[in-house]
Amino acid sequence: MIPITVTVGEATLAATLDDTTAGRDFAAMLPLDLTLSDFHGIEKVSDLPRAIDTSDAPASYEPATGDITIYAPWGNLAIFYKPFEESRGLVRLGAFDGPVHALEQDAPFDVRIERAD
Repeated sequence: MIPITVTVGEATLAATLDDTTAGRDFAAMLPLDLTLSDFHGIEKVSDLPRAIDTSDAPASYEPATGDITIYAPWGNLAIFYKPFEESRGLVRLGAFDGPVHALEQDAPFDVRIERAD
């Protein structure tokens, strides 16, 4: 488990990355300054500077509110602020430790993701 923070404006949200190949590879990219945009009113998305190793990840995942994921076919980060159906190519990286209300704003907006340790 890898503790991280996601700073959205004045709010700092605590999250934890999973101890998986994909979670560790994402953590190796931190810190990241990203611009999030909205996708279908359920998730915030952003391109990443490089691909993440998803070689041992399950083929699909059903995201819950607060999940931090990557959509492997496109290589983009997807942070869910509403639950969604199981989706092929979606890989969980981790999840927020509490509410994600700060993400429920009009996009695009900037965030900073960094290790908390």
